[in-house]
Amino acid sequence: MLVAAAVCPCPPLLVPDVAAGAAPELDAARAACTDALGVLAAARPGRLVVVGPVERTGPETNPETYPGGTRGSFRGFGVDLDVRLGQGDEGSPAEQRLPYSLAVAAWLLERTGWSDAPVEGLGVGDRLVPERCARVGRDLATRSERVALLVMGDASACRTLKAPGYLDERAAPFDAEVAHALGTADMAALTTLDTGLARELKASGRAPWQVLAGAAEGADLGGSLLYEDAPYGVGYIVATWS
Repeated sequence: MLVAAAVCPCPPLLVPDVAAGAAPELDAARAACTDALGVLAAARPGRLVVVGPVERTGPETNPETYPGGTRGSFRGFGVDLDVRLGQGDEGSPAEQRLPYSLAVAAWLLERTGWSDAPVEGLGVGDRLVPERCARVGRDLATRSERVALLVMGDASACRTLKAPGYLDERAAPFDAEVAHALGTADMAALTTLDTGLARELKASGRAPWQVLAGAAEGADLGGSLLYEDAPYGVGYIVATWS
């Protein structure tokens, strides 16, 4: 059963080594993520599942699993920094590497010294339909008597003229709707998010948020919004469910 969840953004810029001179601009977001992970630890889960977006092309494909100990890297950003998902090594294939969303999560967990429960990862593509996301979430909630989720994903990338997706007037209302849903643990609002609009606005968190909604069915959790802003024109949200 799901006992707690934390929602965090997943830009590699969250990692100071990647952000370099711009690192202070996301200090508030990093602090909120640290607080969110504290809520997960306080719930004393038996297992932590990290859910994040992965880039996929073509039709809907199955989510991809990443065992505890899977490694990731930020070398693609010119930074000599490697991470590992959790402290254990559950036999992940040597060639398997974390997508950036889960690598950022691994960095957050290492940064806070996570050792409260075994960790595994799950990558979901943006073609995964809401009904399938909900089924995946319900399955995750059965992995242990006490499951916690760390849900990675960004809101729209269209909040300003210089945003990755340019300015779209629909972006701010979309992000406000998402922030309210995540801050109030509104599963129905998350489940009914417009998938087409989310894709047009480049909101990478849509599928992971809908996995969370499925996992939380029957858990009677309350939400709290810790951070919501749009530096660089991208919506970043931090929330907890407990």
